Amino acid sequence: MTNNDTAPRPLPTHIAIIMDGNGRWAKARGLPRSAGHRAGAESVRDVVTHCRSIGIPHLTLYTFSSENWQRPKTEIAGLFDLLLEFLGKEVPLMVEKGISLHVLGEMEGLPLASRTALKNAMRRTAAGADMTLNLALNYGGRAEIVHAVRTMIAEGMAPEEVTQESLGRHLYTADLPDPDLLIRTGGEQRLSNFLLYQCAYAELYFTQLHWPDFRAEHLEEAISVFATRSRRFGKTQEQIATGSATQDTS
Repeated sequence: MTNNDTAPRPLPTHIAIIMDGNGRWAKARGLPRSAGHRAGAESVRDVVTHCRSIGIPHLTLYTFSSENWQRPKTEIAGLFDLLLEFLGKEVPLMVEKGISLHVLGEMEGLPLASRTALKNAMRRTAAGADMTLNLALNYGGRAEIVHAVRTMIAEGMAPEEVTQESLGRHLYTADLPDPDLLIRTGGEQRLSNFLLYQCAYAELYFTQLHWPDFRAEHLEEAISVFATRSRRFGKTQEQIATGSATQDTS
């Protein structure tokens, strides 16, 4: 008989995180927003390292949305300076740990220095086979779907060729499994235009913690909650128990 206490816990294959609350964290401490973003970079490092250590294959971080261009220019410049700094420090470690870096979003809309650094980082980490780290940069979920549909039209696809599977192959996440677990920090409870198509069946986890306070132990709490969820995908409990129905993803 299997001992449930020793049975391995189910781990998400793909975790997506909306890293919210940097500005509010800084404001509560009487600090500039840039201090919150810098503190948030430490959380990124901690969470990526922990995901790698426990065997999470895919991690996607909502780094800069297409709506974030509305923020003050000084804040935007600081964010991209921080991105360059992060890549400079972390890419050698990513190479060592077998982590491949990918970007989801419209890269051509990013500052030249950022595009150059990101392309170099992706090239250097391309052989990483132990974990995929995706940065959603200049990303919007609705724009992603529109981009995919326009590409399909440009390719001359017939209406009957447009399926969930073919649409999925034209999204930025074409080579990735859909997220199993979506985490949002900062107390808000919405998707904010993040992976709208892909998160149709994701388990959602919201925490009041601001992103700079979110560390490996808090990620573990989210994973523990995920492990208790019953993921039915449209089936009844009886169908899951008997295996009598195929997965309904309609």
